[in-house]
Amino acid sequence: MTEILVQAAVEGNVPPAGSGGGRVVEHPAWPVLKDAVEEIRTWQNKDGSIAFDAEGAPAKAVAEQAVDRVVAAVEQLAPLVPHDAAYHKALVADLRRWAEDGFQVPDFLDSLLAFQPAAQRRDGLQHLVLFPMYTQNGNLDRNLEAVVLRMVWPDWLAELEATRYDNPLFCGITFEDFTSGYDTHSAVLFPETIAVREAPERFSWGGIFCDREAARFRRVTEAAVDTLGLELPEDIREMVGDQERCQQAFVLWDMVHDRTHSHGDLPFDPFMIKQRQPFWMYGLEELRCDLTAFKEAVKLEAEGNSHGRDVQYAVLFDRMFRFPVSGDRNRNYDGLGGQLLFAYLHKHDVVRWTDNKLHIDWQRAPEVTNQLCAEIEKLYRDGIDRPKLVHWFAAYDLVSTYLAPHPGSRWAKGPDALDLTQPPRKLVDDVLPDEFPLSMFYEALSKKLKNVIASTKGITAASAEKVAA
Repeated sequence: MTEILVQAAVEGNVPPAGSGGGRVVEHPAWPVLKDAVEEIRTWQNKDGSIAFDAEGAPAKAVAEQAVDRVVAAVEQLAPLVPHDAAYHKALVADLRRWAEDGFQVPDFLDSLLAFQPAAQRRDGLQHLVLFPMYTQNGNLDRNLEAVVLRMVWPDWLAELEATRYDNPLFCGITFEDFTSGYDTHSAVLFPETIAVREAPERFSWGGIFCDREAARFRRVTEAAVDTLGLELPEDIREMVGDQERCQQAFVLWDMVHDRTHSHGDLPFDPFMIKQRQPFWMYGLEELRCDLTAFKEAVKLEAEGNSHGRDVQYAVLFDRMFRFPVSGDRNRNYDGLGGQLLFAYLHKHDVVRWTDNKLHIDWQRAPEVTNQLCAEIEKLYRDGIDRPKLVHWFAAYDLVSTYLAPHPGSRWAKGPDALDLTQPPRKLVDDVLPDEFPLSMFYEALSKKLKNVIASTKGITAASAEKVAA
């Protein structure tokens, strides 16, 4: 019955089966799929299961009917994206098995393994994606999420990846439409967030939504520039005003950043996934990757690549204006990286806060930013010869050279203030949630930008243009 209803809803508006090329979001089965997914989401627990004995839970038969609607809609939409045929076949099987098994913790490993977007990176290629997953910086529960996206893979980027910045797993992507978990600040689609019975031996792709990053960057940067009275060079002002140009900058930044996690002088686990470390270690790793992208962008600009200069100022402005004042202060490692970059540039007289205005020495900014990158790289290189705890203290010393620690910090008092009979991972408990509080400059900026940053929740290029209009 469900399949008949879906067929009735879309009859007369369906492109020929197998033709591909039509927009998924314009097909009448797409809102059917979205509505069914949104209904199922309200019944799911944090782990993605459905407890039918819980208050407000549906009858099992009602949940099964909702999954039937999802399956029927996927099968209607699949001909529009024939390159994902194997994935959609596995997806339907995973959905049906989830229902047949009583809606326990979902396991979509088979469909995850079948989804291989990095194997066919073509600019504008469309994908219909559906998984039980959490969305980083968005919804932390493993709910069903549906998203329609397009690949961003222009020829110039493909050439750089093939000849210079090898990153075969990276996917630059943009939103077409999405369910509630992406009506958030999340700008990534990562396989490790998906509910599976066991993690694959290795992941084969990772996607970053450069349209959301660019739209958010533009809105926050424009507000920060206005608030701080910063005078921008004409070409940078033009870049901030151009969504497409900013997307191009972010997709290049993301590609170089992503590969940097596994390049250079590294700790044993470059992603630090299996390590419990003080949050400044994560902050330095993320900043190292961003500053490596900055360093490469300086080289590209010198070689005549027009995207190089754009990447430099995307890194500087996003890191200095948005990162420090986004999110809460509980081990906010990305915020810490932004604080460190600003403080470093300030102490080297590249940025100045004078007469209630921010001034940037545009000529010296590349050189001094690269200098900070070199200091972090030296920390990593020297760390290869250090015990873990000694390395953590060395990193703390680097950060605290430029950022004032919390006055109540035990780590700031040095090794004698800690119980060194404990294993290093236990000493992480002595780290304060806000080990390096915001400076007075950022306390004031946070109040000015708070509502602007909140307004970027769920932003896309299209929604940003509507607001501007």
